[in-house]
Amino acid sequence: MSSSHHSSSHSALPAEPVAFSVDLTHQEMLRRAQVMAALGPDWDPLEVLRGEEEAYDLLYSGLDPEQQRVYDELVAAGVLPVRGGGHAAA
Repeated sequence: MSSSHHSSSHSALPAEPVAFSVDLTHQEMLRRAQVMAALGPDWDPLEVLRGEEEAYDLLYSGLDPEQQRVYDELVAAGVLPVRGGGHAAA
C-alpha cells in the first residue's frame, strides 16, 4: 500500500469555525481530590504559610546597603510586598 494514497472519503475542512467545548469540571474535582490525598491528613496550610513568611523574612534580612536600595526600589514599584515596616528585616 502506497503512503501517497489519498482517500476520497475525507471531507474538506469547514469554511467557518465549529463550536467546540469540553467540560473539565469532573477532571478538575478529581485532580483536587488527588492533590489533597497526596498532601495527607497532617497538612496544615496555615503552618505552611507561616513557614513561607519566615523564609521570606530570612531571605530579605541582613542586606548590604546596595541590596537594601534595590529591595526598597522593588517594594516601591510593587514587585515585592512591604515587609518589616517597609524595609527588609534586620
